[in-house]
Amino acid sequence: MTALPKIQGLLFDLDGTLVDTAPDLIQALYLALAQYQLPCLADEATLTSVASHGSLGLVRTAQPQLDAEMTETLRLALLEHYHSVNGDAAVLFDGIAELLTLATAQNLKVGVVTNKPARFTRPLLQKLGLTQQLGTIISADSTRFRKPDVQPMLLAAQQLQLPTNNILYLGDAERDIVAAKNSAMPSAVALWGYLAEHDQPDAWGADIALTHPTQLLTYLS
Repeated sequence: MTALPKIQGLLFDLDGTLVDTAPDLIQALYLALAQYQLPCLADEATLTSVASHGSLGLVRTAQPQLDAEMTETLRLALLEHYHSVNGDAAVLFDGIAELLTLATAQNLKVGVVTNKPARFTRPLLQKLGLTQQLGTIISADSTRFRKPDVQPMLLAAQQLQLPTNNILYLGDAERDIVAAKNSAMPSAVALWGYLAEHDQPDAWGADIALTHPTQLLTYLS
């Protein structure tokens, strides 16, 4: 088992790590496509695998032939529809609730660092009843640069009042692991997340790889 430094805090990526938001995102995509009478050229499994890459990734996957202008039009339509469906079908991934319960029991500080805009992040976390447990919520617009830049990671550490090397960051995308490493945070890759067929998480350099959130209990106990 990989040895980790003393963990005093946990930071989570949101989409594909803490919360299964793909159903809502895909529904918003379908509504945007219908608005412009466009078909979806990808199956749901493929769309789920790119959900961590946000609205642009979903639009490009569903309609890869569109020009840049129409791609942006469709992306903005997706975001408008997402306002109305955000949180409707989203749920915590299996095992996350147990992990958060243990974190509370062990007085670990917990937070979220996501590239999702705050106008979607906070309402979603409120719907899921998580905001009271979170010592920091860093969204795409909380800092000038987003992940893989270190700015959101360092701001989260500052708000948790912990050294970065005592915070474990969990994410399901390469940018998550890069951001953690560049911030001197130990990292865990969430293999239950939205991984595409071509992704190579073994090459990302995470300290540990988890197939289920409860595997982390071994490292924290």
